[in-house]
Amino acid sequence: MSPKAKTVYRCTNCGADHPKWAGRCDACGEWNTLVEEMATRATTSASGRRISGQKSMAEGGSVAPTVRLRDVKSSQGRRLKTGIKEFDFVLGGGIVPGSMVLVGGEPGIGKSTLLLQVAGKLEELGHSTLYVSGEESALQVKLRAERLHGSAENVSLLNETLLETILATAGSERLDAIVVDSIQTVFTSDLEGAPGNVGQVRECAARLMRFAKETETTVFAVGHVTKGGGIAGPKTLEHIVDTVLYFEGEGMLEHRILRATKNRFGSVDEIGVFRMTEEGLIAVENPSELFLGDRLNNSSGSAVTALLEGSRPVLIEIQGLATKTGYGTAQRVSTGYDGRRLALLLAVLDKRAGLSFSQFDVFLNVVGGVRMQEPAGDLAVASALASSIYDRPVANSAIFLGEVGLGGEIRPVSQAERRLGEAAKMGMTVAYMSERGIPKRGSRGLEVVGVRTINDLFRHLFQT
Repeated sequence: MSPKAKTVYRCTNCGADHPKWAGRCDACGEWNTLVEEMATRATTSASGRRISGQKSMAEGGSVAPTVRLRDVKSSQGRRLKTGIKEFDFVLGGGIVPGSMVLVGGEPGIGKSTLLLQVAGKLEELGHSTLYVSGEESALQVKLRAERLHGSAENVSLLNETLLETILATAGSERLDAIVVDSIQTVFTSDLEGAPGNVGQVRECAARLMRFAKETETTVFAVGHVTKGGGIAGPKTLEHIVDTVLYFEGEGMLEHRILRATKNRFGSVDEIGVFRMTEEGLIAVENPSELFLGDRLNNSSGSAVTALLEGSRPVLIEIQGLATKTGYGTAQRVSTGYDGRRLALLLAVLDKRAGLSFSQFDVFLNVVGGVRMQEPAGDLAVASALASSIYDRPVANSAIFLGEVGLGGEIRPVSQAERRLGEAAKMGMTVAYMSERGIPKRGSRGLEVVGVRTINDLFRHLFQT
């Protein structure tokens, strides 16, 4: 009679092991994250040796050579350019050889399309690339390549989900990049359990990362997302990889935003903007023009601000609408803006500027599906709401930069010169911002008006 297989309960959030099921993980404190998995008899060390879990680290390991940091050669000058400017920009200037990049996003957002385009561009530039598809057949991948007008026809394709076969195939060829679509479908025979569980995802990602470092082959991995929007699998998956890119976008909109949430070789929170077309994803080199392209002239309730996405300033339109409430308690609806921050600004406008919204339904929209997370857009939100209340438009050529305090004061924003430079480039002629935040050098062709409080701003705009 064969012995009963030993199981452990592993947290899907942090990967911690527990001897029995519990409602809450003792390591990270998350609820309902423990899943049952088969226990492994041995673990694999970073050098590839399999050591027993009962041995100490000193007994199971071996002496490895060390290296001085001054002797380490930099790979900054060896970045591979894909030719897709927005993709290279988000990565920090191109692909770093030997790095591992995780790309996540909602189903159907365009992750596979983007990486197939990247693979095709690399092949065109003479960099050999292997596309590993664990979800789609060769015919499905070929149909997508044909839709891209054959730019990816020379990419080598491998339909496989067994990690050992993938690594053996990649190791037999001299490759510059591998695309694994997706990491949740890959499994290793050394572990029991279905593909996609915590142990399989963590082990497969760790081995792919090790392969990338040893061979200086860049590995791109597609990651599924949960219903909560996070990348599926253990949180350690995001810690293992070098770069995490998240693909965002609304299903009804044609543009997509590629955002770097982690990058060991560049800035974090950089964004790249793409348009989804029948021929694939097309890079948008001027996102400000895209987000302001459909703005109406002389329309009340509209104001423009400049958000800083990583190192890139982007002009965004804020739309506010205040209408008489028809019943009960007034509604507060915001899209792309924190609802609690909106409530705070409404209270400041009521207390400091005498604009009461208690009898008005308030709707706020950040155009283009962008999420505004920094307070630099507060002044634009306040201006849009006041414009709707007074039913008087603000100038189309005006931009608003500033954080609104609880006392109604306007506070300066970071990197004002870069924001003003982008505004001048897009044809703006006047900027309203905090007096203390006006840059000394100024901006060419842009009049900067300093305001101290919300009341000062409204006097300038509406002569109140």
